[in-house]
Amino acid sequence: MSQSTAVLIDDVHDDPYVMDRKKIQEPPEGWVASLRFLGPGMITSAAVVGSGELITATTLGAKVGFMLLWLVFVSTFVKVAVQIEIARWSISTGRPAIEGYDRVPPRIGGRGWASYLAVLMFLQFVTSQAGVLGAAALALTLLVPAVSAAWWVALMVVVAIAIHLANRYNIVETISTTLVVVVTVMVMVMVLGLQATPFAWTGADLGSGMTFRIAAGSMGVALSMFGLTGVGAGEISSYSFWCVEKGYAAWTGPNDGSKEWVARARGWISVMKKDAWVSWVIYTASTASFYVLGAAVLNPQGLEPTGGDVIKTISSIFTTTVGQWAGPVFLVFAAIALFKTILANVPSLSRQTANALSVFGAFTWRDKPVRDKWMRGLMVFMPVVWGLLAVVFSSPLQMVILGGILNALYLMAVAVCTVYLSMRDTDPRIKDGAPFMVYLIVSGIAVFAVGTISLVDMIF
Repeated sequence: MSQSTAVLIDDVHDDPYVMDRKKIQEPPEGWVASLRFLGPGMITSAAVVGSGELITATTLGAKVGFMLLWLVFVSTFVKVAVQIEIARWSISTGRPAIEGYDRVPPRIGGRGWASYLAVLMFLQFVTSQAGVLGAAALALTLLVPAVSAAWWVALMVVVAIAIHLANRYNIVETISTTLVVVVTVMVMVMVLGLQATPFAWTGADLGSGMTFRIAAGSMGVALSMFGLTGVGAGEISSYSFWCVEKGYAAWTGPNDGSKEWVARARGWISVMKKDAWVSWVIYTASTASFYVLGAAVLNPQGLEPTGGDVIKTISSIFTTTVGQWAGPVFLVFAAIALFKTILANVPSLSRQTANALSVFGAFTWRDKPVRDKWMRGLMVFMPVVWGLLAVVFSSPLQMVILGGILNALYLMAVAVCTVYLSMRDTDPRIKDGAPFMVYLIVSGIAVFAVGTISLVDMIF
């Protein structure tokens, strides 16, 4: 056997996107046995717990108080059905979400209509992530004023590129899990710590936030929070890639129509659902905690984060309640929380962009060496572009809010495509029945409605 043939065989064997019967593995049964197979949801949580929470959730709490706390739970819960269903399709086919969107009619120029949106989402990726990177740089600049924001941005870009050039799933999962746990524990400790300050919250405060009201003038930030908290269009799509790369699809094997395949598919889909719901608990708890910080401390003082002062204003939560010494501690925490989002999104968004380009014929997705080159190239190109925009534009809050609204719009397409694939393309033997389908349709309608409101809000 020639060396080139051996390399090709190794690439196929190691490629999670190749459905080979030799990779088949029986799924675990029960929660305890499933725990060691969880992971994709932690990468999703790393992308979620950061920009939407630290900036938009805290800002909304500062703007309207506890009134919209309910939106935290609705905005995270309603989208999980779409996340699970597109991952179900990917596990059963071995294909990532973007290829699924391309199968949804009507077709324009030989491509599914949603494929064009998948390419255009590069603009949303640029806007939102530049805002997150800029906010992280602001936190570090406030911590160390002698170093400019531009230098901090450059350093973070270099670190992000260096970490991900290896393009290995296990690296992404390990880093994401560690940072998610650290950030979630820290923010929950902060919320509980408020009880020892003049800004202690009460059960009545939390109850008032669960009455399904909405404040006048808060629609823009609320829409952005819906787009950026919980899983957005980018996270839903990325989750399908991570489920495949974790091995769920390869372990299920190609659909040969047998009862054994159905049993394996349902087993690994069950593991995926556990993974999705565990991550939901984590990022919902984190989001609610950030919201309470804004509502309990900033709102009573009439402080609302704006423009380039967003991080400085939010840091006043801790200088006000604990003392000046707490400011630097928060700034370190803020920088970690925000940079964690960047670290998770460099590989996630690069995969989505590469797959969208492959759909339009730039390269063949199943060609692993070529696919890896495209991914690595994008994992260098994207952070550099984000960094340049973060330096040029000094208002991270506005960039993050705009990215959130665009994300809400793309969610419309994702919801429509997911419902279509569920009804027309997913093997009915591996679906969850009528109750889940109702949940999925309600989820899709809610996502579509918010996207429509976002479009009207942007135009008028």
